[in-house]
Amino acid sequence: MEAWFLREWQRNSPWQLLMRPVSWLFQLVVSIRRWAFRHGLFASTRVNVPVLVVGNITVGGSGKTPLVLALALRLRAAGYRPGIITRGYRPRSAAGARPPPIVHVLADAGAESVSDEAALLAARCDVPVYAGADRPAVAQALLAAHPQVNVILSDDGLQHYALHRDLEICVIDGERGLGNGALLPAGPLRETSQRLREVDALVINGGAGAPVEGATGARSFAMELGNESFISLHDGRALAPADWRRAFANQRIAMVAGTGNPGRFFSHLARLGIDGATNAFADHHPFTSADLAGIDAEVIVMTEKDAVKCGRFADQRLWFMRVDAILPEAFDQFVLAHLSRLQADLKA
Repeated sequence: MEAWFLREWQRNSPWQLLMRPVSWLFQLVVSIRRWAFRHGLFASTRVNVPVLVVGNITVGGSGKTPLVLALALRLRAAGYRPGIITRGYRPRSAAGARPPPIVHVLADAGAESVSDEAALLAARCDVPVYAGADRPAVAQALLAAHPQVNVILSDDGLQHYALHRDLEICVIDGERGLGNGALLPAGPLRETSQRLREVDALVINGGAGAPVEGATGARSFAMELGNESFISLHDGRALAPADWRRAFANQRIAMVAGTGNPGRFFSHLARLGIDGATNAFADHHPFTSADLAGIDAEVIVMTEKDAVKCGRFADQRLWFMRVDAILPEAFDQFVLAHLSRLQADLKA
């Protein structure tokens, strides 16, 4: 059903006309909420370090997590001490217990206790990662426990207006763009395209940084996913794409993705010359050994985000593809210049 909606939202069709009134109601609620935060009717909490928000205005995967990873590493290399906050949603346990409101996500955390994105961020970044729905409370908890942190990255935080932000970065899927341009449920948008005029920067993931309708004021940067490597979930062995292809040239390969845009992952593998049966699951799918046992393949390759949920039952068939966000030097300069001005203002 999720994949069907993502496809349908790329075009206009008769059933979507029936959904337009619901979309208008959704837009009204979103606009009122945004207006209330801007005019102080709802509180927006400011913390004592700069907050950089990475988010999007569409549903489905757009590449936010790789960008947050890249930003954390770039900021550390530039001498900053970043921390990351994320919603880290997990459903209630089988016994009905609520998850803790704020979780310090450790590097060896599995996706059983926190979201797959939170587990991935903690595993890949040597920075504090905190998860919880209340962004201001999560940011304050991180800073209280890690006073050395001097900049916060808020993953998927564009619509979380309760936390004041100093720099907004919106990620756009360069292949899908803004779809049919309609708000939920008739289209993929969480906010109208006019919201793009208010962000500080747009990062176009794929599509060679093509212009996006509605984005008239923000700086635009192209991003690609590359530096691929394939890592065995069973023993940690890493192979370059060419070596991986040679190692499994005569074996049946299956591709697995439980992300917001599984087609992007399958296409990426195809560009690397890797072919096999595709198995798409819903975004944030809680993988079990039974999900993979029925796949008729000698080798299964999945996304890194999915792999964090499969470590406890990994066998020799399971591999994941690790990628990095590749961004122009101008993007680094843009972010660092903003941070320098923000820190100067905080000291003034």
